[in-house]
Amino acid sequence: MASRPHGRLAGPGALGWGLATPLVGLLSGALFVVSAHSSEGTDLRPGRYTDLASLVRSDSNQYDALKQRVADLHQQVAQLSSSVDNRQVRKLNREADRVKGAAGLRQVSGPGLTVTLSDAPQSTGQDTPDTVDNPNLLLVHQQDIQAVVNAMWKGGALAVTIQGQRVVSTTGIRCIGNSVQLQGVPYSQPYRIQAVGDVTALSDAITNDPYLQVYRADAADPDINVGWDEQVEDRIAAPAYDGLTDLQYARVLPRGDAGS
Repeated sequence: MASRPHGRLAGPGALGWGLATPLVGLLSGALFVVSAHSSEGTDLRPGRYTDLASLVRSDSNQYDALKQRVADLHQQVAQLSSSVDNRQVRKLNREADRVKGAAGLRQVSGPGLTVTLSDAPQSTGQDTPDTVDNPNLLLVHQQDIQAVVNAMWKGGALAVTIQGQRVVSTTGIRCIGNSVQLQGVPYSQPYRIQAVGDVTALSDAITNDPYLQVYRADAADPDINVGWDEQVEDRIAAPAYDGLTDLQYARVLPRGDAGS
């Protein structure tokens, strides 16, 4: 005796579903046609970034505009302060002027060293080489940049810049995806780090740094080949820091306010 096929039994709604299915297909097709006609081959969602480079350029442009605004305001404050005929104000201005160099608010130039870090060429491929156990070794990370900067300070650097930006005591370096954010601005590799100072002392500090010895060994390994380049410069001009100089910090709330 033949068995019935497994499935849903036909009922009163079967005819309705049979008519609705092709109708839904026709409506979907019509929507696709309308979307294609309206977009005219462009993205219907304006402002959508399709690559990291576009996002970095956009954020950098916004940062440059805001930085110019801050510079204009600082100039206005300086002009107003200089016009005040007050002994206490003049004294405070002289004290502030004396510490500008140590704070990185003056340009410094002279001989120095340039170190350039870059991702390994094979890091842009879809597949990590079988010989590399850790794909992170193919990329430059924030700790790599920080290690170079710290070695330069240890070597007596008078001034340090990253991507042309002056490094000061409040400078922050963070990894954001496959880019590095410096003082709130994202940068893509290669990362150019420069120091003004005694070239021999700078080079010795970099050579003797344990962390950078490991990095340079990875750079020399053909299976990893992460980027490292070190160049002696006759003259480097480190611009004055022109970013925000205020500090933001947390404070402990009084015990009575902790629950409010």
